[in-house]
Amino acid sequence: MTARFLISAAALALSAGAASADYTLHVLHINDFHSRIEAINRFDSTCAGKDVEENKCFGGAARLFTKINELRDSLKAAGENVIVVDSGDQYQGSLFYTTYKGDAEIEMMNRIGFDLMAVGNHEFDDGNEGLAKLVNGVKFPVISGNLDLSQSAMLKDKVGRTAVLDVGGQKVGFVSALATDTVDTSSPGPDVIFQDEIESLRAQVAELEGQGVSKIIALTHVGFTRDQEIAASVPGLDAVIGGHSHTFLSASDPKRQGAYPTWVEQGNSSVPVVTAYAYGKYVGHLVLTFGDDGALKFAEGDAILLDASVAPNADIEARVKELAGPIEELKTRIVAEATADIDGGRETCRQQECTMGNLVAEAMLDRVKDQGVTIAIQNGGGLRASIQAGQVSMGSVLAVLPFQNTLATFQAKGSTLIKALENGAGQVEDGAGRFAQVAGMTYTFDPALPAGSRVSDVMVREGDAWVPIDPEATYSVATNDYMRRGGDGYRMFAAEAMNAYDFGPDLADVVAEYMAKTGPYTPALDGRITRK
Repeated sequence: MTARFLISAAALALSAGAASADYTLHVLHINDFHSRIEAINRFDSTCAGKDVEENKCFGGAARLFTKINELRDSLKAAGENVIVVDSGDQYQGSLFYTTYKGDAEIEMMNRIGFDLMAVGNHEFDDGNEGLAKLVNGVKFPVISGNLDLSQSAMLKDKVGRTAVLDVGGQKVGFVSALATDTVDTSSPGPDVIFQDEIESLRAQVAELEGQGVSKIIALTHVGFTRDQEIAASVPGLDAVIGGHSHTFLSASDPKRQGAYPTWVEQGNSSVPVVTAYAYGKYVGHLVLTFGDDGALKFAEGDAILLDASVAPNADIEARVKELAGPIEELKTRIVAEATADIDGGRETCRQQECTMGNLVAEAMLDRVKDQGVTIAIQNGGGLRASIQAGQVSMGSVLAVLPFQNTLATFQAKGSTLIKALENGAGQVEDGAGRFAQVAGMTYTFDPALPAGSRVSDVMVREGDAWVPIDPEATYSVATNDYMRRGGDGYRMFAAEAMNAYDFGPDLADVVAEYMAKTGPYTPALDGRITRK
């Protein structure tokens, strides 16, 4: 059955009146909230100053509470079936997480009233302890079916493999998977074993079908590309609700990255795939209609923008202000000035040279150049927000660099650095965070070539001249401690670095001090990275 046939059949059913045996399920969903407890601006960092005065804020826990409860209450009052789910990554991204280490996110999720959550990679940012805190603190199930936690005393039997919810007298099954490269992008313990997402999901679906569950939804944290592969490859799925890639799907916004839902063909049927961008800016509303045989007949919906038209809940907003009190001075302190917007968007910084990447890499290099360091490399995924033109607060800098990474230095051969650049370009088509932003170095890459052979024309600075990198020469390099220890696939830094020191100043402080030192900072691109 094609997507077109599904839609036509649904239109016919609606015009004739839905069969009495049909079952409709409304799924309200978010993903990749990333600790945006406070409202955000158009750059996805904390909304403040003029934007607040002009009502140009989005999202925030108080708005999220309003919209989810408004939708849920109105749907239930109309006799509809509704659940609220989260596709992972509540943790990491603002001073609220830095300060409270999950307590604020757990409190807000409980107050909003989620029914289910999938584990995101950043739930492991503080190791197994961080995830254990979340699953022990929330009042609803947390699942991730491709994790083998049997060896972890801390997590064993804490995270569900699947979940079955009773919604309106019907059993609705959920299966789940977390991206297997979480070992590179976060800090799960060595006792956390990852299984292939698709193979695991097939087994989970079979398990639920064996229990007589006919309505099965995948709640995943693997990214939109992988979600489409899952929809095409896992029999028995009725829908996929995903996260991780921050993809903006919409049924109505022309700036969308894809349709909401996106239909993926699987044999003679089609599976709807949805996701709702990130940072609590949107709430996804997926409507699934099932026939009396439990098979999906139709799916529709959209991502709902939480802008100024959504009034923040007063009680939640008061609590957010209370939590913000201890961090307000640090957050609002003005540390620099920018003459233009500094682009830290994932759609650029994970694909090509971006102005935020240049700023952070140059700041790192400037900080340690008197130590003989000549090259700096920063992963695009470590850049989490943009900065507006005008006065720059420390809160804005921390929104860009929230991970408390420290400046790390080491020595490496040119061959190691070439391998690092290949790693950075190796998953660019997926928007992976490993993409390398650089200073003291230039390079070209061709995403059409096979991964591992995409990089060419690597040049390094010697005095005032640019010269080809020497694979046998040794260079002094700056990066962040996460990358130096092998994060985001940079295992060559962990294995081959010489004289490594991972305990420099916090990267956010390095950038703030560099911007202050250079006066009003003017962002610029100079062609240091060429994409063919």
